[in-house]
Amino acid sequence: MEYASRILIVDDVLENIQVAMNILKEDRYDFSYAKNGETALSLLHENKFDLILLDIMMPGIDGYEVCRRIKKDPLYSEIPIIFLTAKADTDSMSKGFEVGGIDYIVKPFHANELLARVKTHLDLYRAKKVLQNNNLTLQTKLEIEQERIETELEESQKEMIFVLTELVESVSDETGKHIRRVAEYSRLLAHYHPSISEEDADIIFYASPMHDIGKMGIPHEILHKDGALTTEEFEIMKTHTTIAHTYLKHPNRKFMKAADIIAHEHHEKYNGKGYPRGLKGEEIHIFGRIVAIADVFDALTHKRVYKDAWSVEKAVAYIKERSAQQFDPLLVEIFCDNIDEFIIISKM
Repeated sequence: MEYASRILIVDDVLENIQVAMNILKEDRYDFSYAKNGETALSLLHENKFDLILLDIMMPGIDGYEVCRRIKKDPLYSEIPIIFLTAKADTDSMSKGFEVGGIDYIVKPFHANELLARVKTHLDLYRAKKVLQNNNLTLQTKLEIEQERIETELEESQKEMIFVLTELVESVSDETGKHIRRVAEYSRLLAHYHPSISEEDADIIFYASPMHDIGKMGIPHEILHKDGALTTEEFEIMKTHTTIAHTYLKHPNRKFMKAADIIAHEHHEKYNGKGYPRGLKGEEIHIFGRIVAIADVFDALTHKRVYKDAWSVEKAVAYIKERSAQQFDPLLVEIFCDNIDEFIIISKM
């Protein structure tokens, strides 16, 4: 069933209202009418109209003021207003356009003119509403599409990190279990940190497995040496942080940016005596400070080719002794307060 447009006719002369209705009823419109501006504004708040035919000269609020008030209200400002006037002078018409009218019809009405002008502006109003609705629908679709693309890109980053992590395992002494435990420790520290959101905690979880990605660029004989490194060898080993930064500094996506920060800064020390840049305190990104504790705790409590596993008590004591020296003191406090959860992860 076709929607019948609703028209409000405002005129202080009832005969003029009746004439307009008699002419326009040919096109099956629905009508309401008012004999003054106050009633017109009241009707506007109670009904939905598609067009207003508005007399200018009325007692009380004149047509110009009624139009002005309608156009100031965002709920009704889009409704087209055609002025009905006995004055055909330029000043009256110009004022009507200035206050927001879109057209004018001179009284007495000519049937064909009234029908044509009303139909034209109703068609334009409907077309405008359709366009606005289509634009809103298009905007919603674009937002959904953008969200889908962002999600796919994030999933692609996670898959890339997984593949690169597998490569790290294949060329270094890092086991898959170590990498996964570091990710779990890191997320746990982030979860309990008062300034880190759960979203960032998830980012750390997915990015932290890349902390030693730079070891892919370290010579095999140094990486797999069975025993302590010489001073020269250790200097080469330290370059795995800058090698990683070279790999990862260009991508601007959140997981890869986080991986870059972690790989580059997880060997910095809170007292400024770490590497590669000697950053101090909060100059070190919180992601790097978190993974520093997670990596060291796991390395201490599990066997490596060059060392036996330490007891949890000895590893915790080591970390506590180095609070505010090697490690962020707040993170050390969080670590100690929740040690039981870290122990559960360590047994993975």
